[in-house]
Amino acid sequence: MKHNTQQGFTLIELVVVIVILGILAATALPKFVNLQGDAGTAAASGVAGALSSATVLNYSKRLISSGAAGTTAMTSADVCTKANAEALVQGVTFTAATGVATGSGYNIGPASATCAANAGNVVTCAIQGANGSAATAQVTCSN
Repeated sequence: MKHNTQQGFTLIELVVVIVILGILAATALPKFVNLQGDAGTAAASGVAGALSSATVLNYSKRLISSGAAGTTAMTSADVCTKANAEALVQGVTFTAATGVATGSGYNIGPASATCAANAGNVVTCAIQGANGSAATAQVTCSN
């Protein structure tokens, strides 16, 4: 005699597995999906990198041709200003403040040293984003 045995899962077993997977997904997924902090940090680092690169190019142009048109003299007592940053980096809104920025712009803070009569020296500017993300830009002084 042949016994007819069924192989497979019952409907109850499948429902239990689906419910367990749903609970795991609901608790674990938000930890992987919330990338806003990482995105803010990357954005602040990108702005700081753009400012650092722009000041190096600015210094190079001014070194080749003293007072070259379209360049910015980075010789003030505090080079980490809204005016200097916006003159060199296009498409980014800066505010002359420290701490967490409000809105979509970036706060630019004071330098660690002054650029007065120190062409070629590098000072540090603090860049702060709206979500508390921070980065530092290495600003090259120019004459």
